[in-house]
Amino acid sequence: MFDLLTLQEYWWFLVSVIGALFVFMTFVQGGQMLLYTLGKTEDERDLLVNSLGRKWELTFTALVMFGGALFAAFPLFYAVSFGGAYFVWMAILFCFIIQAVAYEYRKKPDNFYGERFYETLLYINGSLGIFLIGVALGTLFTGGNFTVNEYNLSQWTLPSYGLEALLNPFNVAFGLMLVFLARVQGALYFFNNLNEPTITARIKKVVTVNFVMFLVLFLYVLATILFSDGYVYDPNTGVVSIESMKFLHSFLAMPLLLVILLVGVLTLLFGIFIALIKNSTKAIWFSGLGTVLTVTILMLILGVNNSVYYPSLADLQSSLTIENSSGSFYTLSVMSVVSLLVPVVLGYIIYFWRKMDTTKITIDEIKSDPHHY
Repeated sequence: MFDLLTLQEYWWFLVSVIGALFVFMTFVQGGQMLLYTLGKTEDERDLLVNSLGRKWELTFTALVMFGGALFAAFPLFYAVSFGGAYFVWMAILFCFIIQAVAYEYRKKPDNFYGERFYETLLYINGSLGIFLIGVALGTLFTGGNFTVNEYNLSQWTLPSYGLEALLNPFNVAFGLMLVFLARVQGALYFFNNLNEPTITARIKKVVTVNFVMFLVLFLYVLATILFSDGYVYDPNTGVVSIESMKFLHSFLAMPLLLVILLVGVLTLLFGIFIALIKNSTKAIWFSGLGTVLTVTILMLILGVNNSVYYPSLADLQSSLTIENSSGSFYTLSVMSVVSLLVPVVLGYIIYFWRKMDTTKITIDEIKSDPHHY
């Protein structure tokens, strides 16, 4: 029988993996930002939109799973962040609502607003939506302005309700990093999914420019994480304190996580290399795997080795850890049994993904489909 701490660590690991899968799935949002960069004609943009349209639900599903896992396993975090940083999360929700509307109505007969309007909605979802999610994830490292009392009732201490996170350079860099990563992944997805030489010929330049921007931001974010102060709690008393270079110490204490992080980064770089140098259409799978490994470790390090994963800037002792914010032993135990079905769901997704992508999409195929997006 597992003890409570083991279950808490297990569920933080699951949350980290689901969050990493979501970041990979944002290739959909990245592709939406490239509609006018890669698509120069209406037919080309139709092809791009329909290529993404076959996968867009996966990103939304992954986001819902991420939020659902956090709510079920760590309800206090859900209450503090989603209830306190209200404006940020409502803006994110709005960005994903307009994505669904855009795919549904872009090609409707007698479209009053015109295709360009809905393509603009897709761009907003891809850019602002992912940027704000990155900002929200950045606050797991930098903290939020909240307090939690002895009854686990939380209160946000600033009237900006989360928007103040935009004033922190690290949070902004984290958000922009995810935006440029999504653009790289979106371009590589098109490279793998489309059979249209006029579009694929433009992809190398897009990958190069956006990867350079991503790399600069990633190095800044990683250096900040490793060398800035972090927050640690005493497992016996629960008292929170500040520790210099906390996450660097955690990686040194758990070298396996450091090795996996390096493997993830190198796998991502390898995906970019074979796309630019070898013209490999399989690059998305290497960059995607590298993304999942890297993000999983960056999320996981927040919840292990007595780390604080959501510091309070208003009251240090209100900071959240996996121990003081999780559900009960019974709740985590029951959910752990249900979580065993996750590989089945992933297998189902992989199977039907492969069925949909048996052949690459062409403009002629889209034109012959009267029900395309």
